[in-house]
Amino acid sequence: MIIESRAYARAAILGNPSDGYFGKTISLIVKNFGAHILLYQTPELVIEPQKQDINQYKNIYQLRDQINLTGYHGGVPLIKAAIKKFCDYCEKEQITLPNKNFTIRYSSSIPRQVGLAGSSAIIVATMRALMQFYEVQIPQVLFPSLALSAEIDELGINAGLQDRVIQVYEGLVYMDFNKEHIQKHGHGIYEPLNPALLPNLYIAYKTELGKVSGKVLNDVRTRYDKGDQFVIDTLNTIAGLADQGKEALLNQDIKNLHALMNENFDQRCKIMNISQSNMELINTARNCGASATFTGSGGSVIGIYYGNEMLNKLVAEFKKINARVVKPTLV
Repeated sequence: MIIESRAYARAAILGNPSDGYFGKTISLIVKNFGAHILLYQTPELVIEPQKQDINQYKNIYQLRDQINLTGYHGGVPLIKAAIKKFCDYCEKEQITLPNKNFTIRYSSSIPRQVGLAGSSAIIVATMRALMQFYEVQIPQVLFPSLALSAEIDELGINAGLQDRVIQVYEGLVYMDFNKEHIQKHGHGIYEPLNPALLPNLYIAYKTELGKVSGKVLNDVRTRYDKGDQFVIDTLNTIAGLADQGKEALLNQDIKNLHALMNENFDQRCKIMNISQSNMELINTARNCGASATFTGSGGSVIGIYYGNEMLNKLVAEFKKINARVVKPTLV
C-alpha cells in the first residue's frame, strides 16, 4: 500500500508574528504550493534524501547558493523530528504501534525561506502519513502543538503555532493563543471562518530572499523574554489587529481590512529591522494601490487588490523587481 499525504503553504493576513507570544492571528491556507509525502511499507525504515539533502556540489558557489536557499539542512531533519515526536506521542498515549517499517520520500513546491511555512508543511504532511500508516488518530486541536514541538524541541527552531494550525485546519482560521488556555489545555482557541468572506488577495514573493525565519525572530524573542515593554506592547497591538480584522471580515468592511493589513506591517517595523529588499516588496504593492503585509517572517507579502487592472499592474511592477505574483487558492 502506498500512502500519500500533503500539507500546504500558508499566509498570515493579520496578527503575525504575535502567535509566538500568546497573541492572535488570522491565517489562510495557500494550495498553490505544498509539501508531498509518499510512504510505503518496507523491511527497514528508510528516509530517502532529496537533492537538497545530498552533500555533493559542482563547486563552492553552488554550495553557497544552496545554503542561501534552503539553509544548512534539507528536509530529512524535519522528517526525523516528525517521526520521533509521533513515536513519543504514541508512547505517551499508550498506543502500541504495529511492528512494521516504511520508506518515506518527500517533495515540496513551497518556495523556501520566504515566509510561506515550507518547513512545517513537511512535518505536518509526514505526521499525516504516519497516522494513516499506523492507523493512529491525533485529535485535530492537538495536532498543531505536536507538529510545533518537532521544530522547537527537536530542532531548536524558534516558531509559533500559527503555521501548524492553518496547515492542519486549512481554509481560513482565526486563532487566539491565550496563555492560560494553552497552559491548561495544550492548545489555543481556533475558529474557522468562511473563506468566502475574503476579498481579492494576491501574494508576491522573491525566491532570492532566502533566510531562516527562526533567526529573523530571535532578537524579538530575546527582548520579549527580557521584559522589553515596548516589544510587549507592540506585539499586543499587533494581536489586537486580528480581532479588528475578524470583525471587518464578518462585516465585509474591506476598506478597514485594507488599512489593518498595512498597519500590521507598520507595527512590525517598530520592533524588527526590515531589509531593503523586503521593503521593496511592500512599497511596490502599496504604490499600485494594494495593501501589503508579510505572509510570515519576510520574503513574501500578501494584500488586497481591486479589480483585474490593479492585478495586472501588480504583476508588471513586481516583475521589474524579480518577484512573482499569485492569487492564493484556498479550496
